[in-house]
Amino acid sequence: MKKKKVRKFKDVKTIVLDAVNGFSIHNAPKLSGSLAYSTIFSLPPMLLLVIIIGGAFYGQDAISGRVYYELKDLIGSDTALQLQNIIKGLQEQDNTGLTALISSIALVIGATGVFVEIQSSLNLIWGVKAKPKKGIIKLVLNRLISFSMILSLGFILIVSLLVNTIVIALGEQIIEYLPFIPVQMVSYLSTVLIFFVLSLLFAFIFRVLPDVQLKWREVWPGAFLTTFLFMVGKFGIGLYVGSNNTISLYGAASSVIILLVWVYFSAFILYFGAEFTRAYVEFKNVHILPNQYAQLDASRQWEEFIEENPEFLEQKNKEKTEALAPDSTEEFMPPNTKGPE
Repeated sequence: MKKKKVRKFKDVKTIVLDAVNGFSIHNAPKLSGSLAYSTIFSLPPMLLLVIIIGGAFYGQDAISGRVYYELKDLIGSDTALQLQNIIKGLQEQDNTGLTALISSIALVIGATGVFVEIQSSLNLIWGVKAKPKKGIIKLVLNRLISFSMILSLGFILIVSLLVNTIVIALGEQIIEYLPFIPVQMVSYLSTVLIFFVLSLLFAFIFRVLPDVQLKWREVWPGAFLTTFLFMVGKFGIGLYVGSNNTISLYGAASSVIILLVWVYFSAFILYFGAEFTRAYVEFKNVHILPNQYAQLDASRQWEEFIEENPEFLEQKNKEKTEALAPDSTEEFMPPNTKGPE
């Protein structure tokens, strides 16, 4: 099948409409709610691992401060402070011997849970599932892949710190030697760099997590769109959370509600980006192939069969039409009339 290229606005419109349709068919709001629930239990251990991994290269205090700074902008200072206190509690646990081993295993399992949930949802979007006889192997691989995502988050934080340091240093030099350049240009430069770093993260999620064989060039459009929507939506979610007085009615649980709301709407953006990536790949007539540990689900198998055998559906429709049509050998009798005596 010849591959197509996206050349016109009409093509983009077709892809977006297909993504919206898939967003509805795959019940993305339900998937977002499931991810928000999983995040409540996975986020503290995941952030702790990110701090440990990033701290090995840049110092735990610097990474911890950066995590708090990013969370404060996203979910507010109170919720970010509570998360920071939970992470400190995990760090201060004094475990030795077997207890330390069990705690470490539980920490990794808890931290990788959110990415396993994302992977399951992405597989649903792509129409693939694990092979029955390779379930245990796939389970282990899922955890390893999810752990690699945590490593990548640690890398993202390190890069974010470096970018921020470099931009501040360059900004001071630029302002000193080029005073006519607006100070806001430094902030814009930082935003552009962070945009590309986040795009790399989303591209990695769309490329690595689902059990389908994709090329990097096939996931970049969806990654760029997801990053743009995420950076715009970050302000929208912040305004909603900050102006919604209903959340404060939950009292001590309001921090948990804020976190749930933030993850829920962020998952909306993530899954729409995944649907856009799927629609983009399908528009280009790229044959979707599962990896060696997965197989197409029933709906995807049926779609593949119809694409390869269009005459089958035509024949079935023809047979159905003939079955419903009146017998041509019988004389047609108009209603309320009598036949010849």
